[in-house]
Amino acid sequence: MRLFANPRLDRTNAYPAALKPILSLAAEAAARREIASWPGYAPTPLRALDWLARELGVAGVDFKEEQHRFGLRSFKALGGAYAVKKLARAANGAKLTVCCATDGNHGRSVAWGAREAGCACVIYVHEHVSEARAEAIRAYGAEVRRVAGNYDDSVRKAAADAAAAGWTVVSDTSWEGYTEIPKDVMQGYGVMVAEALEQGGVPTHVFVQGGVGGIAAATVAHLWERFGPQRPRVVVVEPDKADCLTRSAEAGRITQLTGDLDTIMAGLSCGEPSPLAWAILDPGADAFMAIGDDTIAPAMRALADHGVVGGESGVAGMAGLVAVAKDPAMRTTLRLDAGARVLLFGTEGGTDPALYEQLVGRDAEAVSRSRSP
Repeated sequence: MRLFANPRLDRTNAYPAALKPILSLAAEAAARREIASWPGYAPTPLRALDWLARELGVAGVDFKEEQHRFGLRSFKALGGAYAVKKLARAANGAKLTVCCATDGNHGRSVAWGAREAGCACVIYVHEHVSEARAEAIRAYGAEVRRVAGNYDDSVRKAAADAAAAGWTVVSDTSWEGYTEIPKDVMQGYGVMVAEALEQGGVPTHVFVQGGVGGIAAATVAHLWERFGPQRPRVVVVEPDKADCLTRSAEAGRITQLTGDLDTIMAGLSCGEPSPLAWAILDPGADAFMAIGDDTIAPAMRALADHGVVGGESGVAGMAGLVAVAKDPAMRTTLRLDAGARVLLFGTEGGTDPALYEQLVGRDAEAVSRSRSP
């Protein structure tokens, strides 16, 4: 467990014009208009965790419960599907095959978007992705191919096969020569940030999941452009077994990890930051935090005791907040005082039902039913 305050943080200037071609409020508004037009769209609930705020000695904690997003149980529905539908419109009826690599949730979103848009779809999963997550992707009509190695190996395999077959990669990470589609994916994520601010007001702190950095960059970009130097403090939280963002912050440059990166936070098992996301996070995130797998099940169970479903990756921000709140030095570093109002993104629900029940002791549906009206 470690917290690294960002020494390159810019809290003096407005959101840089140089970053607006990556993410901007104007492009986010276009994404929201499109997504809001889809059948079944509704803002996901923002749960006030008053019990947690009292326990941690802060003024408030809000939890954006993304398990309800278009029935896909994760915020990823906002990104991959938006990019796929945009590509399908541009294809104007031409045959289109989309593909991507995934730890589970992004692939489900791309597969759902492809089914809705009438596209063929091939999804690559690495060896540590559970069969339950793979089967959930197949349920939307996609072909699933399993790749030896970790998430980054599956990214490279998807890109190579797409180049050979003439498919279109729909990824939430970027690389040299591949930037436009990841921008659309991340821009979709910003819709979640806008909803949360409308529902709960402006927080003082946001704890947001890491991964390749897409959702964190979308969060920072929205808050920075909207509120400038007075924006809420953003802490990026990731597994200590896949802490590519924290290590990049410590090194002052993008740092790639190797190895299996096997963590219970499967959706955050990424070894290399997205360069587009890093361009925003490097000057914009207040701090980076790496947490252990042992913090996850307690956070999931605490939420479940109050009728809120949070998946393994979805509670990482909450686990980070709890660790900070219980450490006086960390509280001081982040200015997390009694007046703090914290926003958390519950980025996934019970996306692997068997694992959720194993960790929590109840299934996700039973937890949802237990919530008081």
